[in-house]
Amino acid sequence: MAALSMARPGRPPKLAVIRRPTPTPGPGEVLLRVNACGFCHHDLLVMSGTLRRGVAEGVTLGHEIAGTVVATSQDVVGVQVGDRVVSLLTAACGQCARCRAGREHRCLTGEGIGHGRAGGFAEYVALSATALVTIPDGIPDEEGALLACPVGVALNGVESAGVAAGETVVVTGAGGGLGVHAVQMAAMRGAQVIAVTTSPDKADALGSLGAFVVIDAGDSPDFAEVVMALTDDAGADAVIDTVGSPLWPATLRCLGQYGRLALLGDVSGEAASLRLAEVIFRDAQILGVSGVSMATLRQAVDLASSEQLRPVVSQALPLTAEGAMEAWRLLSERRVLGRVTLTQPLPAGPA
Repeated sequence: MAALSMARPGRPPKLAVIRRPTPTPGPGEVLLRVNACGFCHHDLLVMSGTLRRGVAEGVTLGHEIAGTVVATSQDVVGVQVGDRVVSLLTAACGQCARCRAGREHRCLTGEGIGHGRAGGFAEYVALSATALVTIPDGIPDEEGALLACPVGVALNGVESAGVAAGETVVVTGAGGGLGVHAVQMAAMRGAQVIAVTTSPDKADALGSLGAFVVIDAGDSPDFAEVVMALTDDAGADAVIDTVGSPLWPATLRCLGQYGRLALLGDVSGEAASLRLAEVIFRDAQILGVSGVSMATLRQAVDLASSEQLRPVVSQALPLTAEGAMEAWRLLSERRVLGRVTLTQPLPAGPA
């Protein structure tokens, strides 16, 4: 089969499409023909050499997978050949204490897809059946690929922050994959959404997705002052932060009394200082949010199939070295609204 390989990390990385053996599904696994795979900031960080921890040597990247089941091992239940499916971000076992508690994204034995084990930048991938959710025919593959990450992760963040009708919610990185979907879901809950972006050309699109007002963080790096002005110094009830350390501590200063800050991403991985009194005197909550559970992924599928939520695909590019490099460039330059997906340009058929 064909697979995208990272020959050398860097800015830019060196990528190539190579031939690898088509995987054979092991116990409890199925073989998927990959129809589309989202290009996440995680992939950009690994390709750039910024993210190395836990990344398997020579791993095939890509964890936002939509595919069709083409083969299964004998013990698989729940999915069958011909099913269209999307995957979790972790190859969850479905049996450990965390999986049984509905925390499959933190499975005690599961490996990160496209991180610790082979992902979806290939013609085929073998995954645990317990990490898959079927999708209806009405959802295109390019949109289905986004339902776990970024859609499900954003939904997890909005739910973890307890966003409710009538509240003021700040979403940072609002034009990115996590951000555009967090804006939609916070607005769906009746919140007044303040979208923060460094791409002012995305303002109209963010307004159409539910943002009440858009702040250009490029012009106003300390956007907390703008948030305070917009809220008559009351501050936001919640912040959904998809950017991390580059915007710290402005994200914390946005919060009003009893505010909740949900941290969904950190694009640089740099250290951030924290004055504990800032948290104490706000009676604030700071929440780390990672991954997506099976229940949340199913909820995301339901929202998309009922057209309550629109997975935002900026562009679908071919799964070639050139296509992946274009995706890397677009994401590096912050020119993507939502997500870029890579789709299979080669004829199917196991090697």
